[in-house]
Amino acid sequence: MGAQLDVDKDPGDRGRVRLAPPQWLVSGLRPQSTPIVWPAVARAGVGLAAPLAVGFATDQPAYGALVSMGALSGVIGDTADAYRMRVFNIAVPQLFGAIGVTLGTLVYGDGWLAVAVLTLVALVSGMISSIGAVASVSGLLLLLNAVVGAGLPMPSPWWKAPLLLTLGGLFVLLLTLLGWPLRNRVPERAAVAATYRSVADLLEAAGTPAYDAKRQAVTQSLNTAYDLVLARRTRDHGRRSPLVRLLAQLNVVIPLVEAAPAAHLRGRPLPPEIPSAVRELASAVEQARTGPVPDLALPEPAKPSERAVDAALRHAAVVVHKPDPDPYNVDDRLGRPAALRIRLRRGARNVLFSQASWRYGLRLALCIGLAQALVSLVAVPRSYWVALTVTFVLKPDFGSVFSRAVLRALGTAVGLVTAAAVLAEVPRGWWDVPVMVVLAALIPAFSAKGYAFQTAAITPVILLLSDVLNHQGFALVLPRLWDSLIGCGISLVAGYLLWPESWHTRIGDRLADAVGEAAAYVECAFAGEDQVERVRRRRRIYRDLSVVRSEFQRALTEPPPTGARAAAWWPLVVAVERIVDATTAARVRVNHGAAAPGASEVGEVSRELRALADGLRASSTLVEVRASLTGSEESVLAPLRQEVRAARAIASPR
Repeated sequence: MGAQLDVDKDPGDRGRVRLAPPQWLVSGLRPQSTPIVWPAVARAGVGLAAPLAVGFATDQPAYGALVSMGALSGVIGDTADAYRMRVFNIAVPQLFGAIGVTLGTLVYGDGWLAVAVLTLVALVSGMISSIGAVASVSGLLLLLNAVVGAGLPMPSPWWKAPLLLTLGGLFVLLLTLLGWPLRNRVPERAAVAATYRSVADLLEAAGTPAYDAKRQAVTQSLNTAYDLVLARRTRDHGRRSPLVRLLAQLNVVIPLVEAAPAAHLRGRPLPPEIPSAVRELASAVEQARTGPVPDLALPEPAKPSERAVDAALRHAAVVVHKPDPDPYNVDDRLGRPAALRIRLRRGARNVLFSQASWRYGLRLALCIGLAQALVSLVAVPRSYWVALTVTFVLKPDFGSVFSRAVLRALGTAVGLVTAAAVLAEVPRGWWDVPVMVVLAALIPAFSAKGYAFQTAAITPVILLLSDVLNHQGFALVLPRLWDSLIGCGISLVAGYLLWPESWHTRIGDRLADAVGEAAAYVECAFAGEDQVERVRRRRRIYRDLSVVRSEFQRALTEPPPTGARAAAWWPLVVAVERIVDATTAARVRVNHGAAAPGASEVGEVSRELRALADGLRASSTLVEVRASLTGSEESVLAPLRQEVRAARAIASPR
């Protein structure tokens, strides 16, 4: 877990050893190269500073600070692209936040009753966090606001605090929705166009080492586009709706995605005219252009893979430029999301009967209970910060608990330096408003760079708002650092070390499930099932593999042995993705003239994959499994057999 020793490779400095920080810490502190969303920066600055200004103008600065706290929750939750999703992402968590602050306010100053109530709230918060993204943010605000309500004096009567916090969140929502009349359907169109551009990059990378990375980008882009379009399609049933056209344009890119693996197996790049034509289609989608289909100056295809790309591209051009696609021929390739009542019923069942849900809920409840019990027994000024730290560190879908605890401590230290300068040098009053504009604007700008950067940006904002409520000034700074360190320590011991699942991650089981799904996909690809079902299976596998990849990347940020084990298994994740690619390529070649493989040949490959999956489930380390695959090298399954052999070799000990 400590620093790593690195021997200098310079012959002139032979024997000199220098200390290098561990990789999991370096990766967490390295800022991600993501663009700054300037509208979000402007919304954050206005959303948090305006309520504070109104509070000073009406001689009610405490009220203004509470509204700004609610606005802070709205800024953190505004992560979606489509406007309808943003309404859910901001409004629904605000309701849970109002419930949380109400419960916290009712037990303020009640000692052990507050410990019991916050522990129960933590259990509920942790359990509902497993449902989905909106539920995760809702659970976070439920617990955060309950902790704040139980730790800070709120204005009387009890209903004022939840009302003011909710007003802040709704104010941010209003600022967000100002552009809806002007940008209606723009996010959905932009997502579909981005998918076309990612496919163009994929085709351009065919036959090159960059192909794997581009394929992952296509998977992510397809996930985003389908989530946006289908989520809105559930509430828009018109057969002549513009969404029907967007869905048709999204569906028609699938054959291009399927043809890409076959083109990649050629071993040489495609003609540049092909990705250029796809990028032109992306521009047409984004600008909603219709009209005559342009003449595509594409080279004459010769092989099955080339014919597959050519046919898919020409068909896409027709659908993209067609003003009114056949509404009865537009299928939802992933299937529409279930009705809201069905999803609610499924979510409730998952919460109540899922072991993972109970485990996380109990772990969070234990840590919050310990934090509150500690500050009830030991005099800790403004002790709510300890539980706040525990809540942020233990968010399960935000990354490794261990690395988050360390990064939280580092980010808080940096944020406290900023807060110290503000509290020491800026007079309280109207000067807080321009300072808040600047500090709040940094939150969306820094949040995309990484967790430590987000913590460093949020910390001074919370401290400044707390000072408006408590008037402690510079005296707030040092206690907050100690509170953060205590919260990180509780999270590490009670939320990480005491739970073996934290450091004995089940990445092998998740990967084994993906290998089993790949075996089923091999069987269905050549079993005569309809094309739509094959497409849905392939998309589900790629989506699942994307989740597996995220789990592995999260495990890589853990200290040894978890991080080392994930690094050893990582090549197998890539191998499974290539197996799915090779299966798709074989199916495409058969569709365009190649001889179909026999049932025995397909069954042999499928059995090897299932055996590999069983071996992964049976061992926590990579174990040797012998592969005995036979068949003609002229068969369409020859590349697939090669990928299966490679996966078996990766699964063998070095």
